Amino acid sequence: MTLLDARLAAEIESRRDDLISLTQALVRIPTINPPGQHYREICGLLEQRLSGSGFDCRLIRANGTPGDSQRYPRWNIVARREGGSAGDCVHFNSHTDVVEVGHGWTTDPFGGELKDGRIYGRGTCDMKGGLATSIIAAEAFLAVCPDFGGAIEISGTADEETGGYGGVAYLAKQGYFDPGKVQHVIIPEPLKKDRICLGHRGVWWAEIETRGRIAHGSMPFLGDSAIRHMGAVLEEIERYLYPLLASKLTAMPVVPPQARQSTMNINAIHGGAPEQDADFTGFPAACVADRCRITIDRRFLIEEDIATVKAEVSGMMERIKAERPGFDYEIRDLWEITPTMTDRDAPVVRTVSAAIRRVLARAPDYVVSPGTYDQKHIDRIGRLKNCIAYGPGILDLAHQPDEWIGVQDMIDSANVMALTLADLLTQNHP
Repeated sequence: MTLLDARLAAEIESRRDDLISLTQALVRIPTINPPGQHYREICGLLEQRLSGSGFDCRLIRANGTPGDSQRYPRWNIVARREGGSAGDCVHFNSHTDVVEVGHGWTTDPFGGELKDGRIYGRGTCDMKGGLATSIIAAEAFLAVCPDFGGAIEISGTADEETGGYGGVAYLAKQGYFDPGKVQHVIIPEPLKKDRICLGHRGVWWAEIETRGRIAHGSMPFLGDSAIRHMGAVLEEIERYLYPLLASKLTAMPVVPPQARQSTMNINAIHGGAPEQDADFTGFPAACVADRCRITIDRRFLIEEDIATVKAEVSGMMERIKAERPGFDYEIRDLWEITPTMTDRDAPVVRTVSAAIRRVLARAPDYVVSPGTYDQKHIDRIGRLKNCIAYGPGILDLAHQPDEWIGVQDMIDSANVMALTLADLLTQNHP
């Protein structure tokens, strides 16, 4: 351990209680998305914290992006701290939104309870713990290395859980991830403290709608049930599409290993009459369903191309149409993202890898995420390739009841992040 390593480690350890309280404060703001609640509130908390540490803070609303409204405005924060001389900019990006709570919790989802070295709550792991860790790492680095060169940026962004279009995608379009302004990006997603995530699989979301003809439910033979037609689609997905996807394997180091094949999830299904409000006490009308719709979430590999991915589904639908009388359908694209994977020799990868070896005394694992995260926008819109995900937490806990993050894991990751800043932004270590 070098003198710098020891000084940074001591500085971070002295901030352990602060790290815990900051994580708890972030978790206690219920930034549930959808619909996108309390974004302005959490940006205000971050602004107060980071401005107090000498960062110049900008609050940016992503006007007109999907989900943005007067009731649920899409607020983001970008904080920048300039060094005393020229140099690279290292940017830590974390999303501030969390998914719905769901059922099965034994702790308060927004309580931030500390128990046995773990902080519990929705978003602790994914990824408010990582956000707090990056802040502590940056503040500790500034305390030990005040005469650094370049700049440090920390952002808290909206809507990652629903595609990131009101967050990183919007900021990338505004030039915030231009390679001339930012040279290194670390996204503290929960991939474990000894892993470097190089990228993610691709995704295609779409709606498939089958159409029928409404009629009285007592005389279904006078109508044509769209739900029955969708049943044929679901049967063909099971018979043909799922086995096809299981046969497609990738050389990408995706974790967990089961995700090294192509996958598809049926995200939602609805057919027939619309659901009534929860307090409605009547009965449904007797009608044959003239519409049925499913939403599909197709994850694909770097070895696949999006045209083939879509053709597999449209070809399946055309075969059903040729064989099934009265079958009519529509496929509507929702959004799509191609796979991305940063090279292992990229500067940020090499630097974080060296820091992991110094802090944890072992070589890192290099992995790829099964799901997309905001690296997709930094890559395809910002044209910035030198980007990874690295942060504390266990990915399998994301979106689960009793989600938690380990305090020691955050401390260790903060050491890795602080050493990374020192290696990238200082010429002469103290």
